[in-house]
Amino acid sequence: MRVLAIDLGLKRVGLAVSDSTRTLATPLKVVQGSGDIAEIVEILRREILDLAEEEDGVQTVVIGLPGRLDGTEHERAPWTRAVAAALAAAVDLPIVLQDERLSSREAEERLSIRERDWRRRKAKLDAAAAAIVLQDYLDEQKRNAT
Repeated sequence: MRVLAIDLGLKRVGLAVSDSTRTLATPLKVVQGSGDIAEIVEILRREILDLAEEEDGVQTVVIGLPGRLDGTEHERAPWTRAVAAALAAAVDLPIVLQDERLSSREAEERLSIRERDWRRRKAKLDAAAAAIVLQDYLDEQKRNAT
């Protein structure tokens, strides 16, 4: 079973999935949102149901929790927690919050190596950031299992 990661944004939401061995994270797509919690939860609920119908399914959902470099929460953290709570009520899967500090910056750096056009990079950025959050989660799970 795979893991889905979500990089929440007010306008764009990045999605990434793991492979079935829960070793490697891959960007999936970016969906548009309006910042409305109910709308985002419904979009994500449908995405999760679609992924659950695939052969490898989805076992866990990881949501990036924004934080500051000093370890304090970002001002968007309460909104993220509210989305996570609403999504947990809408789907029957564990929802895990994962620190996402610097994930967008790292994604931008990685994308800039392959893609010079900033418009194309921007379209892929949120899914790439979700993949970084997911890879951090997967690596942490492997470390804790040993």
